[in-house]
Amino acid sequence: MTEAVVRQALLTQRDFCLAMEAPVTARVCEALAGTLDQTTATGRRVLDWAGHPIDDALPLRLVGGLNAARLRGEVDAVRAFASDTPLAETVAALRRLIVRQDAAILPWLDGPPQTNEAGRSAALMLGLMAVTRAFGQPIELLEIGSSAGLNLLIDRFAFDLGGVGVGPEGSPIRIAPDWRGPAPQPAQPRFASIRGVDIAPIDATDPAQAERLRSYVWAEKPERLARTDAAIAMLRERPVQLDKGDAADWLEARLAEPQAAGTSRVLMHSVVWQYLGAEQQAAITAAMRSACARADATRPLAWVRMEPDRDLARHEIWVETWPGDAARRIGLAHAHGAWIEVV
Repeated sequence: MTEAVVRQALLTQRDFCLAMEAPVTARVCEALAGTLDQTTATGRRVLDWAGHPIDDALPLRLVGGLNAARLRGEVDAVRAFASDTPLAETVAALRRLIVRQDAAILPWLDGPPQTNEAGRSAALMLGLMAVTRAFGQPIELLEIGSSAGLNLLIDRFAFDLGGVGVGPEGSPIRIAPDWRGPAPQPAQPRFASIRGVDIAPIDATDPAQAERLRSYVWAEKPERLARTDAAIAMLRERPVQLDKGDAADWLEARLAEPQAAGTSRVLMHSVVWQYLGAEQQAAITAAMRSACARADATRPLAWVRMEPDRDLARHEIWVETWPGDAARRIGLAHAHGAWIEVV
């Protein structure tokens, strides 16, 4: 990619952030588009990026590294991410920060961001409620792209979805997105098992990994950071079953395992599809199409997903069931679960 394409990607990420009500992170992305140059290793690697900068989430990789410096108390990072800092001062602060922290920032470009946002589980729960209404059975939940496994805690979160309560009332985490449209029909999903996989899972109970996870939470969203900290505490109290592996291979193996009669097997994922690549996407789709041929009313199969529509700058919630109807878009959602709109 040319430098111009990369700089435009940073401005595109700025626009995404503005659409998601994150003006501080948007300003940082805009400042980066103007301040990066070839004088630092970080600048050279970003501006000479070989892949597609948006598909690779390059701007968010860099923002994560800079936000990590803010969480460490680096003066220029704190100034760059302050809500009242003008754009020109943000540019100057980031330039100083990248020069001084070049070696520390550079590794953040090595892999995609691990934005494991527990708030997204509200959108996923809306889909699981639809599965519960369809079959009325305990769910065997399989999540791909689990990152640190925060959404594998979905059975332990309490939700207020348009005034409809779901989950344990005494949960330390209550997720209540702004609701747009009619409330969902009540349903209380039950879980026979919950299991996830990630190609590079994060052990959020490790302090260093927890800090990495926290660095991907946008600076102007302290409520998200507080929820992330609470979810990490829940993992420390009782871990989830999170495997390391290739998503397609893992899913094929899970789908080949015997499914108990009277349970609904559900594939779930959020904001992971774009990172898988065409080959894995095709393999996962083929595995689900093969498995659905074996599904029946006693051993049904479902697919619940929340994935971005960049044209709309929001995320779509889809549910597909076998036996049942074709894939249905049941709602739209904010990228981090701040609101849900029923369609």
